Amino acid sequence: MNGAADVDVDVDGATGAAALNGVDGLDRSDGVDGLEEAEEAEGLNGLSSTAGYGEAAEELAVQYESVTFAEVHADLLHSYPAPPAAVLDVGAGTGRDAAALAALGHPVVAVEPTAELRAVGERLHTGSGVCWVADALPELPRLSVGAERFDLVLLTAVWMHLAPAERPLAMGALGRLLAPGGRLALTLRHGPVPPGRRMFDVPPEETIALAAAGGLRLLHRTERGDLHGRSGVRWTGLVFG
Repeated sequence: MNGAADVDVDVDGATGAAALNGVDGLDRSDGVDGLEEAEEAEGLNGLSSTAGYGEAAEELAVQYESVTFAEVHADLLHSYPAPPAAVLDVGAGTGRDAAALAALGHPVVAVEPTAELRAVGERLHTGSGVCWVADALPELPRLSVGAERFDLVLLTAVWMHLAPAERPLAMGALGRLLAPGGRLALTLRHGPVPPGRRMFDVPPEETIALAAAGGLRLLHRTERGDLHGRSGVRWTGLVFG
């Protein structure tokens, strides 16, 4: 991977780097009250899910873009709305999925807090029509104050970066951004955690229960291996509506 030694990434594209704290242009105080205390209580010691992503942005882009949107989402595509549907890609990484959805005729907002990844995405997908935004889970403060609602919200290789205390907040924020009849699609990574990364092996049942508490019903569930053949890594796909 051309100089990407010792970098293990969430390769299904939209990185967990887009998931959490340290959003460029957002003060820490713009996040969740008590988040730092919650992290310490959970033994996280302030480790950010964005650690390592900015420095490795160019190398990560090679890996992200080496698989296609159609390959990553093959088992879920039938659950996505037909174009033109307003799409929000949370944790867009280098924009592979966002650009592919835009090419299908969807208006797409791509959320990615890592400035280096956004810059690479904007360069690789110039002219795609994707609107890039710096924002962060769990509460997506910038998007949440707006009026726009989305027919499809994607979180690909993102949810496993959220700590237990953050996941209910994130599900609430995502549910509020869905348009009536909208779909929420996310993937969960299972398997070994790379050194220096903040990841959680989140049970699908927990995520399904959180969504149900917010009024979202499970529409589709898939299980698959890792597209890059990493030992012990597998993925669950969930679509809610």
